[in-house]
Amino acid sequence: MSIYTNSQVTEFCFEGRFLDFVIKDGYKLKGLLLWTSEGECYIKLAKHLRSAFDLRLPQGTWLQVVGTKQYNAKKDQVTLVAERVMAASADMGTVTAQNLAKTKPDKVQTILVCQKSDCMKRGGKALCQALESELTNHGLENSVAIKGTGCIKNCKAGPNLVMPDKTRYSKVKAEQVADLIDKHFSGEIREKREDMMVNIPSFVEV
Repeated sequence: MSIYTNSQVTEFCFEGRFLDFVIKDGYKLKGLLLWTSEGECYIKLAKHLRSAFDLRLPQGTWLQVVGTKQYNAKKDQVTLVAERVMAASADMGTVTAQNLAKTKPDKVQTILVCQKSDCMKRGGKALCQALESELTNHGLENSVAIKGTGCIKNCKAGPNLVMPDKTRYSKVKAEQVADLIDKHFSGEIREKREDMMVNIPSFVEV
């Protein structure tokens, strides 16, 4: 007796420019979009890779992705799953996906804020305004971005937000934003203050 399958699995190795991450439910990292010689393609990340990436990987980074390609003849559909991701540029050498995110010191970190109606009704708009104001006050407006998302669940406990380190907060009030920014960006705030001190001219009395 012979067994026939509609799926064929082969290996692939692509090089291209990183375009963006694909996120499900507003915070679950699923895959990445890569611009290759064949155009834009979606590549799922294997589970062991998802925790190695964060949302700060700069767009345009040249990557080499190795994984498996599964073709479903019945659906006429191709699924790409990445098993290994490396920096493709020669001057960066071969690095792990986790180290790749650390090679760019000026990466933009992202705060995800739910934009659905339930969260907006519970103070989401005021929350976004408070975040923007606090980031500006600390000089972080160019290094930390606020990105609106679709529903990230837990609607009755809105407004909901997810910090760059994937810490999730619910029922966030605008007056709590200052403490959250201090907690999650204390290092960046300290660096900004040190830079300001360095640039202050000193006056010597004669």
